[in-house]
Amino acid sequence: MSTEVKKLDNNQGKKPLLTEKRVEIIVVVFLGITAVLNAWASWIGSLHGGIQAINFTKSNNTASSATASYNTSIQMFLADMMTWNTANDYKMQAQVAEMRGDKDEAKIYRDMMDTFIKENASDYLKDFIEKMDDNMKSPFEVKGALEKYFEDPKKEFDDSRELLEEGKRDNTKGDSYHLVNVIYSVVLFLLGIIGVFKNLQSRIMVLGIALASLVFATIYMISIPMPTGFSFLNFFKI
Repeated sequence: MSTEVKKLDNNQGKKPLLTEKRVEIIVVVFLGITAVLNAWASWIGSLHGGIQAINFTKSNNTASSATASYNTSIQMFLADMMTWNTANDYKMQAQVAEMRGDKDEAKIYRDMMDTFIKENASDYLKDFIEKMDDNMKSPFEVKGALEKYFEDPKKEFDDSRELLEEGKRDNTKGDSYHLVNVIYSVVLFLLGIIGVFKNLQSRIMVLGIALASLVFATIYMISIPMPTGFSFLNFFKI
């Protein structure tokens, strides 16, 4: 009889790991932690949204600049073609004059050709003319001549596409942070309704679901890259 009483006393003396008081304390602590993490995710998500808008704007402006640069390059290319055609006419007339034996007239045409090129040709065309060899009939046959005219607009178009892709990546990252916010909101909801349940086991079960969701959301958030160039020092202008 005395042995049974002692066993009952021992069982009564053991307290469960999670009592109602401890559950309440855990809920309060994790409510605070979740609220802070939720605010952090909202802030970083908004930063991603801001950077996305900036990159889209820069991409659009760069594309507009590239289009203007491309049109300028087209005009320069066409102007150089006309300049070369005119200069080539002078060259042919000089050759005809030389065939007739009129060296003075040939010199006049060659001087006219040189002067016309000097006054009307772009730096590109002048450079290509110097690089011509005896087998070339046109300076535009020089390797890379055509690409040279469109080098700058091509670079701007490439920059515009890169900014657009960067904006898309920031948009995806921002959406990921919004998903994290949704999960944190669910966690806050679960932690908030724990007090509604009268049964301790029900409270523990809801608490477990909330903490598991909290851990999942936090790990997922850590895996998302921070905004490009992010630093706390930027906010203090250091």
